[in-house]
Amino acid sequence: MKLRIARPKHFIPLSLLLIVLPLGACRVEQEEAGSLPDVDVAVEPGSLPEYDVQGPDVNVGVTERTVTVPKVVVVQEEQTVNVPYIDVNVPGADRVERTITPEVEVPSGGYDLTVQGVYAVNNELWVVSQLEQVDANAPSEPVRVSDRVVLNAPDMPVRHFVIGDRPNGSFNEQYTFINSREEIASQLNDGRQLYESTT
Repeated sequence: MKLRIARPKHFIPLSLLLIVLPLGACRVEQEEAGSLPDVDVAVEPGSLPEYDVQGPDVNVGVTERTVTVPKVVVVQEEQTVNVPYIDVNVPGADRVERTITPEVEVPSGGYDLTVQGVYAVNNELWVVSQLEQVDANAPSEPVRVSDRVVLNAPDMPVRHFVIGDRPNGSFNEQYTFINSREEIASQLNDGRQLYESTT
């Protein structure tokens, strides 16, 4: 024989009963009616406040500081050498005598720089030089090689072209390095040749 226990149809768990009973035991009474405050605001629509913002004054100048910098000592000595002299006489134009000196920093004394030609192109002087390595066994030590011509001509800006590879570490950005004269031959042919090296 089995014993049967009757369960009510609506069973409420004890935990739910423990939560709901305290809420029902709380009593709330309104003692006074509430109202929102009256506020009178007068504004112009679409108007933002203006601010006067002033930034800091910045002054840029120069000051002296003692710092340690690397220094390469290059010994130079004066010598008397024969230098090409180019005298250009343009009627009605003042002339200025100046020495034009192309100069390139190279990794050793085994390089040579020679001015190949000077041209008047579009109111500029184009100086074309040749840089070549003449001694691959020269001791490795950065030096500067140069050549020069003396020009007595109207004062015009100078552009330097160097035929040859730009040496590693060469910081002279005012020179244009080219592989051959053919790269600028059309411009040179449109200009006028003032000097050509015989060597």
